This record gives sequence, C-alpha cells and structure tokens, in this order.
Amino acid sequence: MTSHNCFAYGSLMYEPIMATVSAQKCAGIPATLEGYSRHALQGEDYPGMVAEAGGKIAGILYRGLPATAIARLDDFEGAQYLRTQVIVRTGDGSAIHAEAYVLRPEYAHLLLPGDWDYAHFLAEGRQRFQR
Repeated sequence: MTSHNCFAYGSLMYEPIMATVSAQKCAGIPATLEGYSRHALQGEDYPGMVAEAGGKIAGILYRGLPATAIARLDDFEGAQYLRTQVIVRTGDGSAIHAEAYVLRPEYAHLLLPGDWDYAHFLAEGRQRFQR
C-alpha cells in the first residue's frame, strides 16, 4: 500500500482539523519548506501558498498517510489548489519528500500581503473555520 507525506501550512496544521479531514489519526512534526511563501486569502480564515524565491514557510509534516486520506485532502482543498511535490526539512535537517497544496495561479489575485498568522487563526478563525 502506498503512503504519502503531506506538508500542511495552514488550517491543517491544527491536528484535530487534519484528523477530521483525512479521517486518520494524525501526529505531525514541525518542518519548513523553502522557495514558497504563505499568505492570507481575501475573506478567508485559511492561507494560500505560492512559489517565491527566498520564501520559507514553517508548517507541519504528516507522514505515512494512505491514498484514501490524500483523496479526502484533494476534495477538501478543492479547485483552488494543486497538490505538488515538495521537499521539506525537519528539525534535525533531514530532507523529506512530501506533497503540499499550492494555490493555482488563477487565484493569486486573492492573496493578501504578508505571512498568514497561525496564532491568529487558532485564536480567531479556527472556530469559524470548523463550522
């Protein structure tokens, strides 16, 4: 059975949301992704990620997800995002192949300046998002 690694950089960093969406018990580890930037989206509590030279995103790496979980994540992310192969680094410096959801270029006009704020999401947006 094929398993997948998934790099989460937004709402899915919160393990209860990831577990609900993927229908899997999820325990992630901190990881970073270079060459991308994360931004809030207009009118939304979740972010979008786009390629950007010099960018760096802190997120969570979920390892060993089954194909059924990835299919659920694909449905959850919807048409705005494209699942893309990336390489993330864990705290010990290991490079790990993973998949991440990149905002499609036709939606780039929705990105707001600056980095998306995870702490603000947990305090203000998480409850709205989970509804």
